[in-house]
Amino acid sequence: MLGMRALVVNLCVAAFGVMGFGVMGVYGQASHHEHEPAPERYARAVAAYAPPDVALVDQHGAAVSLHAVLGHDGPLMLQFIFTTCPAVCPVLSSIFSAAQEQLGPDLARVRLVSISIDPEHDTPARLHAYARQFKAGPQWHFLTGTRADVAAVQKAFDAYRGNKMRHPPLTFLRAAPGALWVRLDGFMSAQSLVAEYHRLMDR
Repeated sequence: MLGMRALVVNLCVAAFGVMGFGVMGVYGQASHHEHEPAPERYARAVAAYAPPDVALVDQHGAAVSLHAVLGHDGPLMLQFIFTTCPAVCPVLSSIFSAAQEQLGPDLARVRLVSISIDPEHDTPARLHAYARQFKAGPQWHFLTGTRADVAAVQKAFDAYRGNKMRHPPLTFLRAAPGALWVRLDGFMSAQSLVAEYHRLMDR
């Protein structure tokens, strides 16, 4: 069962391809100018999630309701990250960064959301610096909050593993408020993420 009241409708494993995001350097810093090919493999599922309406804080220090953020009247993509993550998070964030360019005109209606799972360390100032590192546009929101509230959100999306270093690479997409979520478990290229977006919106 995927997450709180999650209903798995479909699951498939994507074939190997070529990743379109920058590779990570020795110290986990993502390079946005190198594009060395690497295999990609991810599982796709469709599920219903019921995230709690917790109060979070964005990268500008403004208090926001999670329901207000996720209630964006249009397509939305979501990831869980933390700014000092040495491996998984720079790759996930690089995918979002590259997808911003590849979405083209659709970018204007898409909201990207990255929620920190290390709230004690990831202050709004640190999230703001992280957003600049990955060239985040105005449609990309970075959120933090209390440990309990962030854990509740992770649990709602079946993404909680008890330790920030054990968190899986996950990306979630949904077409509109109240719609089912597409869960991508693993690493994909920015091209594959954009293709999943178009697959979702073309239904």
